Amino acid sequence: MREIKVLDLAGKQVSSLTDAIGKQITLEAIDLYSNQLSSLPETIWQLTNLQKLNLAENHFSSLSEGIGNLINLRVLDLGHNELTFLPEAIGTLSNLAFLYLSNNRLTSIPSTFRNLKNLIYLNITDNRLTSLPEWIGNLSRLIELRLYNNQFSSLPDSIGHLVDLKELHLMDNNLNLLPALIGGLRNLKKLVLQSNRLTSLPESIGSLGNLTDLDLRNNKLASLPESLGNLKKLRHLDLRANQLVSLPASLGELANLEKLDLRWNKSISQHKWIERLEERGCIVYT
Repeated sequence: MREIKVLDLAGKQVSSLTDAIGKQITLEAIDLYSNQLSSLPETIWQLTNLQKLNLAENHFSSLSEGIGNLINLRVLDLGHNELTFLPEAIGTLSNLAFLYLSNNRLTSIPSTFRNLKNLIYLNITDNRLTSLPEWIGNLSRLIELRLYNNQFSSLPDSIGHLVDLKELHLMDNNLNLLPALIGGLRNLKKLVLQSNRLTSLPESIGSLGNLTDLDLRNNKLASLPESLGNLKKLRHLDLRANQLVSLPASLGELANLEKLDLRWNKSISQHKWIERLEERGCIVYT
């Protein structure tokens, strides 16, 4: 093999790699997406110049702790495999910025991941997680956090420490409440809570001053806090399939609201402010 920087074998039906791959020390990116791999040669962990490693959509049930040698890794994609646990050594990859763990069989995340201080994107969707560790608040540079299709019933207070977070995706879990400290997410723009078991929202949700999209459909909300009227940048509010019979008048103060979806609730009382929203061009579905 000649010296190369990128090795792209995506979708090539590869079932094994030669030990010789460890000699390609110039490699900076390896793409093994959508193959038939269930193991890797230990020599691959000698490629310390690697910045991107894509192992998604294979048949890995485990990975070597040797992955911790890839000290320059910025992107690691382990999605769509059969992983039941993760190497603790991933937590030593201090340059990691993007980590994809979706569609595995994970029930926990190693505590060493608290050290991934440069992580800006974390995707752990479609796993079997029942709780989110308190140390999630240590990942202070996170911009996007995707946790949908798990089994969370609550969130740790520390989630409110993620002050750079712009997107939080939590749909299809078992959440029945949100921590009051969620109001600390001052840069959050998108909050997706579809298909949980929420019966109420904390007043602090009104502190999410940069929020533009709030999806609450298919929950068990019977009322909403007046503080929602403080979300002056809100453009889309989805309240479909809850148990609402009335709405706070403060929603009429949402000057940037473009769409309000109220379908499949109980008989919601008609409000003059809803008419005013429609008159100024907001789409309202009832």
